[in-house]
Amino acid sequence: MEKTELREIYYCEVCGNVVEVLNEGAKDLTCCGQKMVKLEAKTEDATTEKHVPYIQETDKGVLVKIGQNAAHPMLEKHYIKFIEVHTTSGIFRQELNPGDAPEAEFPVKKSEILYALEWCNLHGLWKG
Repeated sequence: MEKTELREIYYCEVCGNVVEVLNEGAKDLTCCGQKMVKLEAKTEDATTEKHVPYIQETDKGVLVKIGQNAAHPMLEKHYIKFIEVHTTSGIFRQELNPGDAPEAEFPVKKSEILYALEWCNLHGLWKG
């Protein structure tokens, strides 16, 4: 087994727990008595519901939207849990709840962003 690396995200298939690695080096992450699954972010959305984060510049920094042409659903059973932007100097994260808009504004320049991530409670991790 490979060791965990900084910023990797793991998922428990039993309870739905999501863990981001803040201190690398563990050989196994477990939850509910079984090994957690390392998530690999998807980057292309072939469905009609869009999941890839879309970044646009604003006067205050950037606005990250989930769904470029149509907003991602934000229902109790299907919603975006968080949006992150990874920059050259750190990470910004906005937690979301059902009923919120599927977007987040961050005080960074678009040129500083390495990538954006989002977690859909039904369709997993997405990168853009």
